[in-house]
Amino acid sequence: MDTPIIEFDRVSKIYSSGGGPITALHDVSLRIAAGEFVALIGPSGCGKSTLMRLIGDLEQPSGGSVRVKSKTPEQARRDRDYGIVFQAPVLYDWRTVSRNVELPLEIMGRPKEQRRERALSLLRLVGLGDFADAYPHQLSGGMQQRAAIARALSFEPSILLMDEPFGALDEITRERMQLELLNIWSGANPRPTVIFVTHSIPEAVFLADRVVVMSPRPGRVQRVIPVDLSRPRTYETREDPRFFALVTEVRECLRTAE
Repeated sequence: MDTPIIEFDRVSKIYSSGGGPITALHDVSLRIAAGEFVALIGPSGCGKSTLMRLIGDLEQPSGGSVRVKSKTPEQARRDRDYGIVFQAPVLYDWRTVSRNVELPLEIMGRPKEQRRERALSLLRLVGLGDFADAYPHQLSGGMQQRAAIARALSFEPSILLMDEPFGALDEITRERMQLELLNIWSGANPRPTVIFVTHSIPEAVFLADRVVVMSPRPGRVQRVIPVDLSRPRTYETREDPRFFALVTEVRECLRTAE
């Protein structure tokens, strides 16, 4: 691998609690390349979201080191190297869809015309070009999540952190959103590195270049499974025998970890 854009080196994370210290992560080492799509999967409480929060400077490691673009996470945050998409879209009801997408650029002090142009371009990319002047309550759940992805991409981050963004959607909408996310990712210029947390094995395999399987707490990297499915991925990918084989491989790895 070339110089990684994200690097964990023997990272541990210990939380304090009334019942004593809780080790969320132990001795995690992982390297992620620029432009790569990596899925993190494992049982609840294994530290998937903690790993993402360490990248985003929302948590500090108890041991080891985290580097983002050869910088500390704090400096990467200050440099706005990443965008974040959570399970809930977190759109502001009183702002139109386009003004929600513009918000990071507004905070950065970008000119109004530049903000509007960028927002409209991204809304077209995510298939919401006709809804720029609508309000969040006028959109479906999947459409709101697409708007949240557009907002996260508004300032052209090199890294996109996604914490179970489709977890609250029904299965049909979820599968459609997976495909749309890949279209957005491949259509972005430059293409961001994506770290995607999920509990769904098929989702991880369908989206990712590599699936990182985490062990139960204390979370460790149990195994990293390369996904050798061709791109672009399509609905037919889910019918590919290799897709089923990889799903089984990830499932067996999770079972072994437990």
